[in-house]
Amino acid sequence: MYTQMVEVVGEQNGETAQERHFQARIDAGETIEAKDWMPEGYRKTLIRQISQHAHSEIVGQLPEANWITRAPTLRRKAILLAKVQDEAGHGLYLYGAAETLGVSRSQLVDDLLAGKAKYSSIFNYPTLTWADMGTIGWLVDGAAIMNQIPLCRCSYGPYARAMIRICKEESFHQRQGFEIMTILSHGTSAQRAMAQDALNRWWWPSLMMFGPPDAESPHTAQSKRWKIKLLTNDELRQRFIDQTAPQADYLGLKIPDPALRWNASAGHYDFGQIDWAEFYNVIKGNGPCNRDRMRARRAAHDDGAWVRAAAIEYAQKRKAEEASAA
Repeated sequence: MYTQMVEVVGEQNGETAQERHFQARIDAGETIEAKDWMPEGYRKTLIRQISQHAHSEIVGQLPEANWITRAPTLRRKAILLAKVQDEAGHGLYLYGAAETLGVSRSQLVDDLLAGKAKYSSIFNYPTLTWADMGTIGWLVDGAAIMNQIPLCRCSYGPYARAMIRICKEESFHQRQGFEIMTILSHGTSAQRAMAQDALNRWWWPSLMMFGPPDAESPHTAQSKRWKIKLLTNDELRQRFIDQTAPQADYLGLKIPDPALRWNASAGHYDFGQIDWAEFYNVIKGNGPCNRDRMRARRAAHDDGAWVRAAAIEYAQKRKAEEASAA
């Protein structure tokens, strides 16, 4: 998914009667709504997860927007434009879901621009060729879908409902990416080489999208108990590999992992060791494009200041007109 390294706030020790009642509702499969009582730790954990997801959708437009003016055909340009527009909408849905928890959208954005909040590490890699647009759709959006479909059943209602529409649109994104890879992998030798190169560069970062291994993710247990998260990082990563490896075979592309092989007894693919040092280095802000992404995001925020000011002024004017007419 687009949330990584989300710290759970206030794990339960010595629960109160109210907290036990809340957990009983979770265990019974009830949906928690914005006006319901919830532990502060639950609320803060959701804010961090949903806001990181929202930031990732917005920043995630940047690698693909890089190719809008260079798309090979008008059809591809229109599809890419629609996809980038979808990502902006996803960010808005998610900021709205976070606002139901009592935090303002402006505060969430300020935290991102100040470096206090994170977005997914995957968007700190460059898009060098048109094949990257296919690989992002196939792998990155495919990994996002793998993680986000369970969130449609998470315990917090506004988040779960936002995810239903997001997952439908992400499914389109994944399909168009796979279509691009199918055309390239069955095209000329240069196109096939471009597709393989993109897979080589994006495979391992895509596996890192699910977050660190469970052994290094001590807060997963509490998130699962609250049903904010339904599956662990390693469970989701394994599902993604099991789904994607046969797709690569269909494309005639080779996943850049010599250790990747089907384990019949386990019913899963075995795979090689992920370079977690690279993951943590990117998370710390030292990836290939971290600084470029934040520079672009800050510039967009500054350039849009007049729009926000005009919207506030208009809202105040309408409010005054309605008050005078009452």
